[in-house]
Amino acid sequence: MENLASYISINSEVRFGKPCIKGTRIAVADILQWLASGMSREEILNDYPMLQDIHILAALSFAANRESFIKIVPTYANYSFA
Repeated sequence: MENLASYISINSEVRFGKPCIKGTRIAVADILQWLASGMSREEILNDYPMLQDIHILAALSFAANRESFIKIVPTYANYSFA
């Protein structure tokens, strides 16, 4: 499989440093929000012809990888002592 991360760039001068598809101003978060709102991959590709299917896979891969580093630290506010 290709290195999907090679399709993502982070540049402080583009979209305030949000991870974007290289060569575009389309952020990973944009793609995730479109998918979460119910847009199909085909609809996204039709609406944004500069994107390819590999870019959507790269956005998903980037988000999944980032999620694997998030750690939830429980606090007492998260518990019920009733």
